[in-house]
Amino acid sequence: MQQGLIFDIKRYSINDGPGIRVTIFFKGCPLNCQWCHNPESISPKIQKLFTASKCIGCEECCRVCPMQACRLTPEGIVTDDSLCTLCGKCAEVCPTLATEMSGCYRSVDELLNIIEKERPFFDQSGGGVTFSGGEPLLYPDFLIEILDACGKQQIHRAIDTSGFVKTATLLEVAKHTDLFLYDLKMIDAEKHKRYTGVDNQLILENLKILAESGAAIRVRIPLIGGVNDDDASIEAAAAFVAALHGEKKPVDLLPFHDVAKGKDVKLGQERDLSGLSEPTPDGLERVISIFAGHGLLASVGG
Repeated sequence: MQQGLIFDIKRYSINDGPGIRVTIFFKGCPLNCQWCHNPESISPKIQKLFTASKCIGCEECCRVCPMQACRLTPEGIVTDDSLCTLCGKCAEVCPTLATEMSGCYRSVDELLNIIEKERPFFDQSGGGVTFSGGEPLLYPDFLIEILDACGKQQIHRAIDTSGFVKTATLLEVAKHTDLFLYDLKMIDAEKHKRYTGVDNQLILENLKILAESGAAIRVRIPLIGGVNDDDASIEAAAAFVAALHGEKKPVDLLPFHDVAKGKDVKLGQERDLSGLSEPTPDGLERVISIFAGHGLLASVGG
């Protein structure tokens, strides 16, 4: 039985497509965006998170670890990564949740059971399920299987994607879903590679091809002050979206918020967020007006 690596499931979501939704987050992403709100989504492997301020020094994790990879220090529990097998036993016994595991393999039946429990909210609001990440298209076979299972139950399906996937994979998955939430970071190739780690040629070409296929698309633009909120960047993005085949695509603006520092600490890593800032209210209005000038409806949120 196929399984997908899931790091979070968000119920009662109102920003990941129409209506009230369940958003299922796949772990693993081919991009490494400097501003990523979910840094635990980037690695395609299970990870161990630790919050030192929650640790009470009970050493339960040390006693239960089959590899003796955990030890108590003045700074809290330290894990020897060369010994740790990520079995998760330490997280299971931690009374304060100082130790957590990010990533769990789930089957289609398990996910469908979770999704089905939210059906009353879907029926009342016109909602459904959104598969996000990370990048859900890293798991195309599993994704198609769960999409088809939802389709048989007449549950609306959306996919939030970076578009950095093989075109054939994208078009095949398009046959099994109802809506794409397509992330468009920026048009400038050099800046895109600098801030995300990858070139954007494939992303832009895939968006054009997906639009030509007739797929339903909402374009999502993370708006980061100091990176892509200047007039030139917004004009380029608006012109590109306006030129896509078919009806004008709605644009969702996702303002940057510095909310991931705590997650970075839990992961034991640091990111340079200098130069990144939250867009101002006036700045958001300016961006919305630029898109309106290209005949596009842009709004804050999803």
